[in-house]
Amino acid sequence: MPEERDPDRAASRAAARARIEQQQTWVDVQIRQAMERGDFENLPGHGKPIEGLGAEHDPDWWLKKLVERENITVLPPSVALRKEDAELDDTLDRLHAESEVRAHVEDFNERVIRARYSLSPGPPLITMPRDVEATVAAWHERREARRAARPAPAVPPSRRHWWNRGRKQSEGGS
Repeated sequence: MPEERDPDRAASRAAARARIEQQQTWVDVQIRQAMERGDFENLPGHGKPIEGLGAEHDPDWWLKKLVERENITVLPPSVALRKEDAELDDTLDRLHAESEVRAHVEDFNERVIRARYSLSPGPPLITMPRDVEATVAAWHERREARRAARPAPAVPPSRRHWWNRGRKQSEGGS
């Protein structure tokens, strides 16, 4: 009865219904063309059962798949800081300027101090902040040792320019 009172509303609903049917037809045409091209052949998992089908719904399924696919490890802060402390010298060796090294060590120290004063789950934090000056001095020493161990660059042969080619030959031949 309400549709009889509002003919514009009935017309808009009919138009919407027609658009949906047309869209479904368009989607069906696209799928059929893709099947004819063979786009759905040799897909990964072909012939295998769908993993997790029939199991209980897990709202965090996408997060668990992301962690599995990207090989992400989630560690308690104390363990993560301990691991970062063990790899800190190698990380610093990849930096090129003393200011970058100093900023990285200061950031590490801030995170260690913040973790010391917070109640975090996991094992206790045994990592101590680094002495910035001593760490920067050690970085300088390692950098100089790498530079000293690097072989000296070979002297490139002298290049003769095309306009001097004849001159060298005539000087040598005379």
